Amino acid sequence: MKTFLFTCINLFIIQIGLSQSIDYNIQKGYVAEGYDVVSYFENEAIEGKKEFKTTYDNATYKFSSEDNLNTFLNNPKKYIPQYGGYCAYAIAEKSKKVKIDPETFEIRDGKLYLFYNSWGTNTLKLWLENNVKGLQEKADKNWEAIILE
Repeated sequence: MKTFLFTCINLFIIQIGLSQSIDYNIQKGYVAEGYDVVSYFENEAIEGKKEFKTTYDNATYKFSSEDNLNTFLNNPKKYIPQYGGYCAYAIAEKSKKVKIDPETFEIRDGKLYLFYNSWGTNTLKLWLENNVKGLQEKADKNWEAIILE
């Protein structure tokens, strides 16, 4: 009986883990609005092509080349945008999921951060003008609370 109960508890824990996927910002049907997440690490915002796409963690990504697609497939976790691809500044300051401008980004500490930039508000600029490390810590805490909701 104890073995059966132990097995049931383990299966329940596994099911919870599998069902909790990150809530990705998939504007236009793709993470980063279809921009190539690998190209950001080359300091370029390049729109991906439909012929070079893949799904990872229930979210679809587009890439500008087969090389970038393969690079992603070799280490997807490296290229996934922080906070599901929502605006990093809004996650930090308002604990809200806000859309992004896929051409407004920063690579910091080997991670991709995306930002809102419209109607005269460039949150990357606000991010850089403030305590970035403090904002990162705040965003990390807020994101943990958001994904547990």
